[in-house]
Amino acid sequence: MKRGKNYQDSAKLIDKHNLYSTAEAIELALQTSKAKFDETIELSVRLGVDPRHADQQVRGAVVLPHGTGKELKVLVFAKGEKAKEAEAAGAEFVGAEELLDKIQKENWFGFDVVVATPDMMGVVGRLGKVLGPKGLMPNPKSGTVTFDVAKAIAEIKAGKVEYRVDKTAIVHVPIGKKSFGAEKLTDNFKTLMEAIIKAKPAAAKGQYVKSVALASTMGPGVKINPTKVLEA
Repeated sequence: MKRGKNYQDSAKLIDKHNLYSTAEAIELALQTSKAKFDETIELSVRLGVDPRHADQQVRGAVVLPHGTGKELKVLVFAKGEKAKEAEAAGAEFVGAEELLDKIQKENWFGFDVVVATPDMMGVVGRLGKVLGPKGLMPNPKSGTVTFDVAKAIAEIKAGKVEYRVDKTAIVHVPIGKKSFGAEKLTDNFKTLMEAIIKAKPAAAKGQYVKSVALASTMGPGVKINPTKVLEA
């Protein structure tokens, strides 16, 4: 794959054999972000787990202190009073069964997060095949299956992100925008890493955090020393 000149110039600033400190990696990720738009800085963490086993799944959610820099559109499956609560709390879309056809037949995905009250999961479950692969299926572990829809929406709007290990045992999560600067990105990075480390499954053996890297949307990856991720 041929890379553009900006990428090639940025890659020269990074020693791909070196493991940087968190502070150095964040500075390099900012330095090598050269696109004309406000790039997202993404964290990738490879974990020492086998995602094929249910007892080694890593999944959860955490509110980043400075948010992600992205305005998220929330869809809530709820009825009656809970639907009114969701609307009052600022959910962009609220509904029940009528949303099934819109998503299934019209291929509508004009939302970023799905929240559902527990009594609506029978309905939402019918969307598993379309929401699941996109990472949009509500889940109690991430706080998106709840009767407290107002709290769930408030947290999402405040910068709550979900993290989950994929089939290759890697967690990919955005930690903010280039415009945040090093201090805010560091706060978000540490909050997220602490949550991932705390979520270590009891069944995971050996080294848990195998590798850590940061990269901007269009930039090269910067490797961080996995044994010192929470150091200043």
